[in-house]
Amino acid sequence: MKHKKYAVILFVFALCCLSACSSDKHKEETTEQVYLNPQGNTIQERVLVPDGYTRVAENEHSFGQFLREYPLKPYGSPILLYDGREKTSQSNHEGVFQMHLEPRDLQQCADSVMRIYAEYLYRNGEEDKIRFHFVDGFECDYTHWKQGYRVVFDERGNPQWVKKAEPGSNEKILEKYLNIIFAYSSTISMQKESKMIPLKEMMIGDIFLHSGSPGHVVMVVDCCKNDAGNIQFLLAQGFMPAQEFHLIKNPAHPDNPWYDISEIKETLVTPEYRFEINEFRRLYYLHGYE
Repeated sequence: MKHKKYAVILFVFALCCLSACSSDKHKEETTEQVYLNPQGNTIQERVLVPDGYTRVAENEHSFGQFLREYPLKPYGSPILLYDGREKTSQSNHEGVFQMHLEPRDLQQCADSVMRIYAEYLYRNGEEDKIRFHFVDGFECDYTHWKQGYRVVFDERGNPQWVKKAEPGSNEKILEKYLNIIFAYSSTISMQKESKMIPLKEMMIGDIFLHSGSPGHVVMVVDCCKNDAGNIQFLLAQGFMPAQEFHLIKNPAHPDNPWYDISEIKETLVTPEYRFEINEFRRLYYLHGYE
């Protein structure tokens, strides 16, 4: 009889342990961090910050806030190429920017970054800061363009300004200007329009840039920080052939698009490219060239 009673006690104890384990496991499952809100139509709304982090403060009219509030296509939208076809790989992004894309193979990686800076400056009433360089070093500024000047190449292939149109500035005129920029600029010219900075100084709008032909560039489109000062960040890119600008995943943990600077030792690995740590740079577009 004693043995039976002892067996019953052991059985009840085992059931309690199993129940407790199951409860703990359920608690872990229900408290797992969620990083995406599919109903969000901007980066700020769609991507939730990691536990213990807050988004880095940005001025209402800053470039950082402009990027956070840039409209995204509905969640799950495919990345389209310039000719309307879908990009072959559709598993590496969490959002597609509602950014204009000409039906020509012009707006690739560096071009997408230049466009978004130009859009910000134009909408912020700072048109005179819109200026980019061709690969050969020629400075093509929007101030000349809106005064009616256009780029003409002489018999030696050197670009020069020639007055050919009436003065004016609107989105259509800006678009024609950007198409010239995209045709004659690249990651090579972009490297000369930026400077190396340490990761710990990261700001929204900074880039990882591998200059070359072809090269590649990705841009920091959001940042968050914890109380210890560690930074996590989101990246977006265009690519070849010309395609829609898109928010990329982190291949280290596909359900969480945030990248962590503390995890970057020598290289940054993105879904389609690898950058060295010394390829982190800040562009001169907002504050003038050095």
